[in-house]
Amino acid sequence: MRKSIIVITGGPGTGKSTIIERLVEKGYMCYPEISREVTLEAQKQGVEQLFLTEPLLFSQMLLDGRVRQYQNAQQEEEAMVFIDRGVPDILAYMDFIGDEYPEHFHAHCDETKYDTVFVLPPWEEIYVSDEARYENFEQAKVIYEHLKMTYQKYGYNLIEVPTGTVEARIEFIFNALK
Repeated sequence: MRKSIIVITGGPGTGKSTIIERLVEKGYMCYPEISREVTLEAQKQGVEQLFLTEPLLFSQMLLDGRVRQYQNAQQEEEAMVFIDRGVPDILAYMDFIGDEYPEHFHAHCDETKYDTVFVLPPWEEIYVSDEARYENFEQAKVIYEHLKMTYQKYGYNLIEVPTGTVEARIEFIFNALK
């Protein structure tokens, strides 16, 4: 059976991590979002928001981590591996803030090809800001548009997951994968 590497993406606060956590509970192989751990590690070092103060360093750390996740996912024995955000997310966020990035960021998007990409739309009812999420809801909507444009630029046909309960969203994902 061919391995399927599946990305779940979307703007901040759309329920991605909740879906991934539920998939883990159900026994699926999943890789978590790594930006939160990069942010929290920087905060331990005294840098409140690494993405805001050193966006290129932050993005390079994410790139390294997400490429590693992709490579590890390819080695997994499971037929399906779910990943919370993919490499193109990094470029979308850099475009959102208007920063430039080196050519190798594009090269990694070309080399790291996911089988299916699900995108979660902005959902104000569940949106919450916290210590690692600095964007407001209006910014989250703009980020969502950047994510869609970036993934489409790299040839992905995005599948939008409707809002609803976690179980309904997971059911939608599995129906779409059939």
